Amino acid sequence: MNPRTQEIRRPGPPQVGAGSEVPSATFCVQLSSTRRGARLARLLGTQWLDEHAVPYRSTSSHHAALVVAELAANAVRHCGSVGRDFRLRLTLTGTASAGRRLRVEVTDARADKPLPPRGSEPPGPAEESGRGLLLVDALADRWGDRTDDRITKTLWAELALPGERPSALPGSGRAAP
Repeated sequence: MNPRTQEIRRPGPPQVGAGSEVPSATFCVQLSSTRRGARLARLLGTQWLDEHAVPYRSTSSHHAALVVAELAANAVRHCGSVGRDFRLRLTLTGTASAGRRLRVEVTDARADKPLPPRGSEPPGPAEESGRGLLLVDALADRWGDRTDDRITKTLWAELALPGERPSALPGSGRAAP
């Protein structure tokens, strides 16, 4: 592993505020606003979680991967153009015995493009897009957005990570090694 990667993966300083937990580990990376960047966000996120005792084939890892993928795809779709990257930040809090939480944040450079209202109609069966935030709503305990400044906005989601074993391998009927 190169020194820059180790620096990125090093747990960050605690950001303690009113009611917040001390992060046990933080991962942050800036990626291009392309389909490849969104795919890389999902892959790096699941790899980082696996390195922090959230097994790759676990249900928690699958849920986190879906949330990361949807938030990154949203950033690419609404922000994707040359020179407009997005940032992925993952923060683990808590302990395995007391229960851990994952906070996923995706920041893009399009504060001028607000999210649709939460009570808006879901897309019809013929529509090809518009279901990403419905997935995030179904999988995350809490999620929302914030405008950071005139340029950037952040979509975030929090998930509880129960301790578990890897899920069964498809078609094998047994747990992964």
